[in-house]
Amino acid sequence: MIEINLSSSTGKKGKGKGKSGRAKSASGPSFDLGASLRNLFAGVRDPFLIGAVAGVALAVLGVGFMFTTQEARATGLAETEARAVQDSARYAAVIRERRKAEAQRDSVLRQLDIIRSIDDQRYLWPHLLEELSKTLPPFTWLTSIAQTSAVPTPSSVPDSAAKAAGDSTATTPPLKFRLVGHTVDIQALTRFMRNLEASPFVQNVQLARTEGVLVDGHQVTEFHLDAEWQRPPEAVLRTAPVSLSVR
Repeated sequence: MIEINLSSSTGKKGKGKGKSGRAKSASGPSFDLGASLRNLFAGVRDPFLIGAVAGVALAVLGVGFMFTTQEARATGLAETEARAVQDSARYAAVIRERRKAEAQRDSVLRQLDIIRSIDDQRYLWPHLLEELSKTLPPFTWLTSIAQTSAVPTPSSVPDSAAKAAGDSTATTPPLKFRLVGHTVDIQALTRFMRNLEASPFVQNVQLARTEGVLVDGHQVTEFHLDAEWQRPPEAVLRTAPVSLSVR
């Protein structure tokens, strides 16, 4: 049997399709990532597997975030530590120099306190003897004057720091002395004690004992008086203070 093709465009279409195929093959293959992922997940129907994959992805993201955060924090702490070490070394040197300067200042102040204490005691006995001679009544004389308190030493001199702190024990102990003398009138002894108490340089006059003795064949009264030195008011005694400017 003879068949006849009545469609005249079949060959042309075939030729066109051939040209299009050749054009597509000439442009090269292309890869669609989104389509590939959709095709991959389209084939996965297990929800547990999807959850596991999502959990792993979240864990990886969390570990990465924590690592980045901890790394930045560690870097910041290292810088802070380096600055703190530098500041500590600088401040340690400053504190060491300050303590050295304070030790030198305290040593100088201690020496000044000793000098001031010696200066305070320098004219003590001349003033005291002058007061005794002025207050001694007639027919009464002294045979001995002796210090009964301990002699101040540099170790017993209170320093300026203790005085500034308000330490009640940071005071030089008062000078105490004993007077031994003779009188022919017991009333003169009473007047002598009263005059001593009125003196701005003497305080706490106490009669220790009295007894009758013979002096050149005459009966007299021997007396023992205990008293203390006191600092007179500024109006009575003019002093020049010792000062030190501490820089």
